[in-house]
Amino acid sequence: MLSGRAAGYYLGILKGGPPPPEVTGPTERRVRGVKTRRSLLDPRDITVVRGIAVTTVPRTLVDLAAVLDEDDLVRAYHEADVRYRTTPMLVEGVLERCPTAPGQRKLRRVIWGDIPVLLGRLESRFMDELRGAGLPLPETNRPAGTKRVDCGWPDHGLTVELLSYRFHRSRYAWEQDHVRRRQARKRGDAFRTYTWYDVFEDPAPMLDELRELLT
Repeated sequence: MLSGRAAGYYLGILKGGPPPPEVTGPTERRVRGVKTRRSLLDPRDITVVRGIAVTTVPRTLVDLAAVLDEDDLVRAYHEADVRYRTTPMLVEGVLERCPTAPGQRKLRRVIWGDIPVLLGRLESRFMDELRGAGLPLPETNRPAGTKRVDCGWPDHGLTVELLSYRFHRSRYAWEQDHVRRRQARKRGDAFRTYTWYDVFEDPAPMLDELRELLT
């Protein structure tokens, strides 16, 4: 079955160009141009997608933990969560069946939220500004209501959306931002939006406002 990076790309949890083919099977085989591995996989870790046998999303994440750095593994798990509703317990089930799989400690930090999900430069810079100002860091890209929010401080009742022109210029994105605003108000959160200019060009007013909201 398809596995590793190739499975991650095929399942849509890895971005970028297609990696070389990679397959896992019960017997040793050599195929030119294909990376092969010999392993007896648990039937629970195998599925069929569009007619091709492939490792399940949780099993693919376990395999990817051995070859991806933290940032790429976080993004892969984020996509697995969004596309397939992959929960930490589903991944833990695979880890119990694969007690010697490399990268387990890193993967557990990712699935249990110890490493924040940062999907772009705007979010990364926003977090840097918060650290520099000594402000508490938010939960990032987490479900809230029926949507995901960029940054949330549940203990402080605050939701923040970071608006980049590239991803928020469509009518659909504009309407979804209004849904997030309504849902934040419904759960009693203060709601703020910040742009590229707020974060990169003139962060002082933004930090002053956040300092007031978070203290």
